[in-house]
Amino acid sequence: MKKSLILAASFAVAVFTTSCDNTAGNDAVVTNNETAATQQPAAQPVSNPNVATEGEVAATPSANAPVMSFEQTEYDFGTVKQGEVVNHSFEFTNTGSTPLIIENASATCGCTVPDWTREPVAPGEKGQIAVQFNTAGKMGQQNPTVTVRANTQPDIVKVSMKGDVASSSIPTAGANGPVRRN
Repeated sequence: MKKSLILAASFAVAVFTTSCDNTAGNDAVVTNNETAATQQPAAQPVSNPNVATEGEVAATPSANAPVMSFEQTEYDFGTVKQGEVVNHSFEFTNTGSTPLIIENASATCGCTVPDWTREPVAPGEKGQIAVQFNTAGKMGQQNPTVTVRANTQPDIVKVSMKGDVASSSIPTAGANGPVRRN
């Protein structure tokens, strides 16, 4: 028993000492990897116009860029009952000198649906972003936000609604389980 234990220990020490030399026998592999790395073309960086690179100064707004001026960017709908649908239209004016085009409007959740003026808004003209907020399944303070992307500088503008959704009068499951309605 002692002989097999000593033999196993000496074998483990021999394996440990020979495995610590990482460069032994790998010289050809290292040089092959180095030459393979030098032969491959370098990856080209992706040009993103919304991100300033090092040494690049942030772009100054163009003097003739369209400008989206809102009468209000936040609408307080007060307190509503759960399940009601809140509608509000955010009106804006193009105070720039070129036509304003809204590329997209997206909401923070599926309960909020934006609809916007699809045609270009000429300088001095008005457009709107209609927002519909469904309170079904919502309770407490709510703050749905719509992100609008347009050809303005800055190109992203946010409008939001806020208010309180009161629970409905329909009973729900309590501590004793679901409530049966006849």
